[in-house]
Amino acid sequence: MNAQPLPEPQDRPARLTVGVVGAGRVGPALAASLRLAGHRPVAASGVSDASVRRAAALLPEVPVVPPSEVLARAELVLLTVPDDALPELVAGLAETGAVRPGQLLVHTSGRYGVSVLEPALRAGALPLALHPVMTFTGTSVDVQRLAGCSFGVTAPEELRLAAEALVIEMGGEPEWIAEESRPLYHAALAIGANHLTTLVAQSLELLRASGVEAPTGCSAPSSAPRWTTRCAAATPRSPVRSRAATRARSPPMSPSCGGTPRMPSPAIWPWPVRPRTGLSRTACSSRSSPRTCWACSRT
Repeated sequence: MNAQPLPEPQDRPARLTVGVVGAGRVGPALAASLRLAGHRPVAASGVSDASVRRAAALLPEVPVVPPSEVLARAELVLLTVPDDALPELVAGLAETGAVRPGQLLVHTSGRYGVSVLEPALRAGALPLALHPVMTFTGTSVDVQRLAGCSFGVTAPEELRLAAEALVIEMGGEPEWIAEESRPLYHAALAIGANHLTTLVAQSLELLRASGVEAPTGCSAPSSAPRWTTRCAAATPRSPVRSRAATRARSPPMSPSCGGTPRMPSPAIWPWPVRPRTGLSRTACSSRSSPRTCWACSRT
């Protein structure tokens, strides 16, 4: 008996129209990945010129429209905005009646579970939190790199299978995180990302000071463990190849240089935190930010 051929992605059942609110580095890549699985991106929103160009590159022929119009067109909406902007965005969309009953709302923040989507839940939306543990470049390379990427998944129990299925369709590996464990999950990722990034950056500076001309020049996995490339390989999905790459990382608890200042999570540090001095220059790059960094009190 001949096996029946698998249907083409676009012919599979339960294909969804997809919208992106916040065409930063993450949203267009996830939507492009969902398109490969047979879903249909129909709208995206973006404010900056870079966001508009990114949407055009990764989601060709998908119109850029206001957020309310994205929700009007899409059955599955990706809310891929910075952590600080997410609660206000959700509240605003719910208050204006943009959220429709039965609509899937997905945010990609590692910091929050589904409780941040409570205003939309009251309007009848189906909330999902899918956090890809990966550094995004904002290019088409990210779509391929999603293969095997871990996603922190939080959802109501009745939506757990749907949430995990979406991750699998994007090529990722779902890791279930209970709502009450989300702060600890977020803190764990922050520790790994912040500490390793600082370690690698400091190592590179010392190697340059010792006369090594290209300390990041060798990254072949088959070569001897030269310089810091093996350390960088320990960071999930984000090999460090230059100083620019270390600054481009945006770990969940980055200082103000990352644009989203965080205090340490109470899950691992319940005591008051006071700014302190004496850290090396590579421990914080808030020199580029007018705000005060909680880690070193620089402005």
